[in-house]
Amino acid sequence: MTELKIDGMSCDHCVKRVRGVLEKHGAEVADVRVGSARVRASEQALPAALAALAKAGYPASTSGSSSAP
Repeated sequence: MTELKIDGMSCDHCVKRVRGVLEKHGAEVADVRVGSARVRASEQALPAALAALAKAGYPASTSGSSSAP
């Protein structure tokens, strides 16, 4: 699981938008909250998902991995 730190989020609409962008770009989304997300994505899908988030106005970076399923 990869932890993402996501900027630009302030409400539930942002959470839904971020979830949609991540799923559209091949990430399996475990959780999205204002400011963060936990996803599982391939090495190819993750950069595309991060780029798509930035384009949508939610710049994101990886903050590490967790062992949780």
